[in-house]
Amino acid sequence: MEKSLALVTGGSRGIGRAIVERLLADGYEVLNFSRTPPPEILPGEIFESVDLMKADATKQAIDHWVGKREIVHLVNNAGMIEVAALEDVTVQQIDKMVSLNLLAPMLLTQGLIPCMKARQYGRVVNIGSRAALGKVGRSVYSATKAGIVGMTRTWALELAQYGVTVNAIAPGAVATELFLAANPADSEQTKRLKAAVPLNRVGEPAEVAHMVSSLMHPLAGYTTGQVIYVCGGLSVGLAGS
Repeated sequence: MEKSLALVTGGSRGIGRAIVERLLADGYEVLNFSRTPPPEILPGEIFESVDLMKADATKQAIDHWVGKREIVHLVNNAGMIEVAALEDVTVQQIDKMVSLNLLAPMLLTQGLIPCMKARQYGRVVNIGSRAALGKVGRSVYSATKAGIVGMTRTWALELAQYGVTVNAIAPGAVATELFLAANPADSEQTKRLKAAVPLNRVGEPAEVAHMVSSLMHPLAGYTTGQVIYVCGGLSVGLAGS
C-alpha cells in the first residue's frame, strides 16, 4: 500500500528542509519541488527540480504528478525576499516575489483541487511571515505574505464543503542557514533581535515543521482559515505596543 504523498515546495533547505524531514518521520512520502536539490535525498523523498517562479513550469509539474499520484497534502513553503526601502523597490523585484510567493501557491493548490474534491479531504498549509504585520524594507515581501493570509482565508471558505482545510503559519526569526549567515550569534544586531522577542531567542526550523505536522494531521479537521504565528511571542508584543 502506498503511503500518502505530501507535496512540499522549497524543501531543500531551511524551514522547508525541516518540514520534509518531519513529514517523512510522520510516515508520509514527500515530493519536494525546488530549484536545487537537497544536500541528501532522504528515504521516502522524491525530488523534482521545478522553477516555481515560472508559471508554465509550475503548472506542468503539478499536472504531471496529479496524473501519477493522489496528492491531498500540500505545504506551500517556497518563497523569496529582496530587502529594499520603498523608494528603491523595482518592478523586477515585484514580479519575482509575486510570482513565487503568491502565484505559485495558487497554481499548485488549483492543480490539487480536483483530487481533494474526489477524496472529500485535503490539507493545505501556507507558509507566511510575521513580516506581513509590517517590517522596514519589506514593502513587497510583506505585501505578498499578507496576500498569503488573504488567500488562506478565502480558500478555507471555498474548500470547506469538500473537507479541505487551509491554514497559514507565520514564522518570526528562525535559525535557518541564511539567517545564521547574516546574523552571527555574537553580533550586536542578533542580540537586539533576540531581545525584542519575548522568549528571548530565535526559533528553530523544526519548531515550524512541528506546527505544519499538527495542521496536516487528520484530527486538525476542525481548524481552517487560521494564521498561526510561530514567532516567540513577537507578534503579541507588537499588537500590545
